[in-house]
Amino acid sequence: MINKFLIAQRVKHYLCNSKNTKLARILAIDYGTKRVGIAITDPSQMIASGLTTVGTHELLDFLKDYFLKEEVECLVVGYPRKMNNQDSESFKYVKQFETAFIRRFPTIPVIWVDERFTSSLAMDAMIRGGMKKKDRQVKENIDKVSAAIILQSYLEQKHLKFDR
Repeated sequence: MINKFLIAQRVKHYLCNSKNTKLARILAIDYGTKRVGIAITDPSQMIASGLTTVGTHELLDFLKDYFLKEEVECLVVGYPRKMNNQDSESFKYVKQFETAFIRRFPTIPVIWVDERFTSSLAMDAMIRGGMKKKDRQVKENIDKVSAAIILQSYLEQKHLKFDR
């Protein structure tokens, strides 16, 4: 049986990977029921950086304002999965967001990237980066760094694909 979700992901991945003459950024989110971490690439799509954290209820308005200022090629969304590769409990909320996003921004493809371990990787990155313990305990910082890790993972997959 052909998995329609995987086929759709491959088509969207192709759209986001097309050699675009315009320098557009790629935006990634680590979606949570309270907060959303947001990361963005530089225009050359080489470096992922944490941008900000916004309340979940403010996300679509934030994105609308951001898209007016910056050209964004695609949106990378953390795919919440369990260790057994099943969707996690939070998947339904992220899927609802994706539906609302596509309705509001139909020209921007959505790419899903596995987000397992991003919170622990974010904590490790903040420790290695010398962030003070007080700052590491701020959940918004973890969300923002997690989004950057999701985006960096996507960029690495994208570059590996083009290097072959």
